Amino acid sequence: MGTVHDWFVALIALIIPGFGAPEVPVYNGYLEADYVYVAPLTAGRITRIAADEGDRVTAGEVLVELESATQKAAVQAAEAGVAQAKANLTNLETGSRSAEIAVIRATLKKAEADRALAAASYVRTQHLLDQGQVSAARADQDKATLDSAVAQVEQLTAQLDVAQLPARDAQRLAAEAALAMAEAQADAARIGLADRSLSAPVAGVLDRRFYDAGEVAASGAAVLSIFQPDRIKVIFFLPEGERASFAPGDVLALTCDGCGEGLTARITRLAAEPQYTPPIIFSRDERGRLVFRAEAGVSAATGLQPGQPVTLMRRP
Repeated sequence: MGTVHDWFVALIALIIPGFGAPEVPVYNGYLEADYVYVAPLTAGRITRIAADEGDRVTAGEVLVELESATQKAAVQAAEAGVAQAKANLTNLETGSRSAEIAVIRATLKKAEADRALAAASYVRTQHLLDQGQVSAARADQDKATLDSAVAQVEQLTAQLDVAQLPARDAQRLAAEAALAMAEAQADAARIGLADRSLSAPVAGVLDRRFYDAGEVAASGAAVLSIFQPDRIKVIFFLPEGERASFAPGDVLALTCDGCGEGLTARITRLAAEPQYTPPIIFSRDERGRLVFRAEAGVSAATGLQPGQPVTLMRRP
């Protein structure tokens, strides 16, 4: 009887190619994209969105601009602080201004003339005192005038020396630290201003706009989402009985409605834990309902869209 059955099956196989051959297992799944989100670091009102859903964007392209009046004012104030700190440091390094030094020089020159006059007067008075023509009190007065003129010259000479010296090390170091702090504050203000323009971190397709111009975006809230068409992956599920026969790196044939021929997908991840849809008892009869999630990268994802259903099978 078995011989007749085998003969009959063989005869049908000759007439209908493929009859009696084991069915190639297929695995249904869907396409999914890894989205990149464009979000502000700080909250702000959106003034402009430069792209619409479905538009292609390039990496670095400015897509969103936020109100920046406060940040611009902060930059101006910080740059003014840098200018002030630089001027203070320069003044300490070079000493007093040339005009101030010129005034001290002129005063010193007058004091030196006064000293010379007082010295001559004292010498004359002392000569007259020796001849008994003036009183000792007059000589003492001229001596005091000379001493005062000498002291005035010494004071102005020291003042001129100090005015021409740079600041002490401690003062200079403090001024340098103040300049460094002002420059850091200016850099922070410029960064804050730059953050009001949000650029595309990657090239791709703008998938969704979560805000419109005029709305206030919260800190860290996504304004736009972008996906990269060449980095779409397949999500599918393997039955428990076939899980052990697959491994990352395996290549499967991929087909879908409207897709081109020759597409493949390489398995990149296999879940270690099973999933299942109604609750089950882990018995030998029931564990066939277990499935394992798997991911695979598509070889040429041009034209494919997230959410699109696909079918995978082992390549011959």
